[in-house]
Amino acid sequence: MPHDIVNGHIGHNHGHDHLHSHLPPEDTAAALQVLATQFIDGFVQAADKTAYLRLAGVPFERPGAGGATALKLVDVSLTTEWQVGTASPSFGSRELSYLPFPGEMVRERTNMALVYVSTEEKSLLDIREFLAARQQEYDL
Repeated sequence: MPHDIVNGHIGHNHGHDHLHSHLPPEDTAAALQVLATQFIDGFVQAADKTAYLRLAGVPFERPGAGGATALKLVDVSLTTEWQVGTASPSFGSRELSYLPFPGEMVRERTNMALVYVSTEEKSLLDIREFLAARQQEYDL
């Protein structure tokens, strides 16, 4: 069955105009992580950070907890983490199964959060949440 790629959306062409995704959730998460990494790299390299955010459609105001447009974008937070191991529930035990990574498997991750504030609250929007919402807009 042929696969079509339209606007980054992979699907099967079933003889009608609608394409739909057959990507498992873990592949969707991996694709989103790649998109987030590229977004962060672009932001870091952008000469005009505000223009970059505007071109990407990042809102500079968003509704607060009460629903009114009250939160203002004031910061972009970048954090770097290194995954040095993994932990998961053990079978038949309350202890975690821990696997430290050998040096060559340690991976660096940079995360981005958009920081919004008002006089009443502070809200962080993870860039992956923003990008996932944007991706859903284009997939509809």
